[in-house]
Amino acid sequence: MFKRILIANRGEIALRVIRACREMGVETVAIYSQADRDASYLELADEAICVGSARAADSYLRIDQVISAAEIGNVQAIHPGYGFLSENAHFAEVCRSCNITFIGPTPEAMALVGDKNSARALAREAGVPCVPGSDGIVANEQEAVTIARSIGFPVLLKATAGGGGKGMRVASNEQGLSSAWQQASAEALAAFGNPGIYIERYVERPRHVEVQILGDTHGTLLHLWERDCSTQRRHQKLIEESPSPRLAEKTRRSMCEAAVRLAKKAGYHSAGTVEFIVDQEGNFYFIEINARIQVEHPVSEMVTGIDLVKAQIRVAAGEKLGLKQDDIVVRGVAIECRINAEDPANGFRPCPGRIDRIIAPGGFGVRFDSHAAAGYVVPPYYDSLIGKLIVHQPTRHEAIGTMIRALRELRIEGIKTTVPLHLEVLANSAFHSADVDTTFVERMLAG
Repeated sequence: MFKRILIANRGEIALRVIRACREMGVETVAIYSQADRDASYLELADEAICVGSARAADSYLRIDQVISAAEIGNVQAIHPGYGFLSENAHFAEVCRSCNITFIGPTPEAMALVGDKNSARALAREAGVPCVPGSDGIVANEQEAVTIARSIGFPVLLKATAGGGGKGMRVASNEQGLSSAWQQASAEALAAFGNPGIYIERYVERPRHVEVQILGDTHGTLLHLWERDCSTQRRHQKLIEESPSPRLAEKTRRSMCEAAVRLAKKAGYHSAGTVEFIVDQEGNFYFIEINARIQVEHPVSEMVTGIDLVKAQIRVAAGEKLGLKQDDIVVRGVAIECRINAEDPANGFRPCPGRIDRIIAPGGFGVRFDSHAAAGYVVPPYYDSLIGKLIVHQPTRHEAIGTMIRALRELRIEGIKTTVPLHLEVLANSAFHSADVDTTFVERMLAG
């Protein structure tokens, strides 16, 4: 086992990793930007090192600064969390060249699954269903028109290096395809430095279901069943739950088996997520692999009883998982609400600023993962996530009731948050009956 680990991240995930390491007897080195210098979780790390100014490009994304901090901190491994450098194959390769263990998949596996085009090709080889579309990156706008005609409108244009909904546009006809192509390509270039676009048939009103995978370096690769992430706005997840409601048992098993088959084909180990969409007829299609721990990983932890962050660290240290697929059983229902510093009443405008007062909810089956505290100033430079409220109960009905109670107990004063939106969603009859797809929130807000 490692003696000392650097956490190349910030906020709630940095605190999550610090807690896991302390329980395992592993020392931690936390990095921080000037904007995060007063973050309370830094006091829980054994050492904290500043890596630059407020902007992520000048601190958390500076590979040279992160590696320098790792060398100063005398660490054996780096945990990247999610976001920032977590899916950067070059960073993982730099870690390896510096004899520092990257807590995640190999650079080769990350590069293979990180490019959506190569991941789709790999899925086809593994016999995993993909949405009909282009065989690879589309060369130009005219080729896009030809492909769209063959698979039929509407179509979805997606950045091959994309994520978080960036570089994605829907075109309903040939007239709209031209502007959609230009917008998606330009956004992809600006966000990822790669303008590559591929095309899929647009599946209307799909559900978004993802499978949690976990593998070691000794050939064991398992799934921890699935999470439903359909409650989202503009491709940004708001509420996640496990198990996925209204998913046929046969489909559930087939999807989870397909995820493992694909991950094995990629030579994958560590934690990761294989994402699918499910159409109105119950057919599932592969969309992408996230080669990292997910924001919503606590949902899977609660229903399976497996600490994913500790498992990541043990696997990276060369240990065996010591689990078989039959050992992983889902018990009860877990739901997570992402609490963001945004104002839902004003177009989800970001609301950085000082938190004057915060009271976390508690009680049976309630977990609140947050780095925020009274006096904490939410900076304007990063993701607006300030906490994750997770509940776990024997049934979905009970989980919804507990979540509503916990959200009403949660007090965050001084800034606006998404708590009112979560309460509105949870009170909606469509959510109660699990009649939810990826367009549900937009339709609810519009109606």
